[in-house]
Amino acid sequence: MRIITGIYKGRHFDIPRTFKARPTTDFAKENLFNVLNGYIDFEGASALDLFSGTGSISFEMLSRGCNPVVSVEMDAEHVQFIKNCTQKLKAEGHIIVRKDVFRFIKTTQRQFDLIFADPPYQLETLPTIPDLIFEHNLLRSNGIFILEHGKSHDFSQHPNVIDHRVYGSVNFTLFK
Repeated sequence: MRIITGIYKGRHFDIPRTFKARPTTDFAKENLFNVLNGYIDFEGASALDLFSGTGSISFEMLSRGCNPVVSVEMDAEHVQFIKNCTQKLKAEGHIIVRKDVFRFIKTTQRQFDLIFADPPYQLETLPTIPDLIFEHNLLRSNGIFILEHGKSHDFSQHPNVIDHRVYGSVNFTLFK
């Protein structure tokens, strides 16, 4: 896992082979953040990374100036990996929450400028995530929500969709 740009640019972390998570490819991640530059000023933006997995997106947001960044992940091994990387970077403003994402969405009282969700592509409840984000008012008025998903999901008819990008097998749908 590599951080592409920002204050931690070039930092590299080896992901344990035992991980179940599939990190977003560097190619897809770089292109996504290039697109996001047109929508949001990262400096000081509050960010939420749901289904954090390796923390790759969280670290990219931290590196670009987001503060705070809240990473929500249920798997204990993944949480520990994210904590270890955060310590090695000496990254401030990184909050790591070990919790079920759906419980977090329903119980948090916070709002965010930038929300990223990368659920397992085969998750049965994946299609409900955008509505949950908006129903629970997690996104600030000018905020952006990005959902990473496979090609089998189509959110083009959702009333909050503003953009859709495809990079190989990775789909990003942006909501506002």
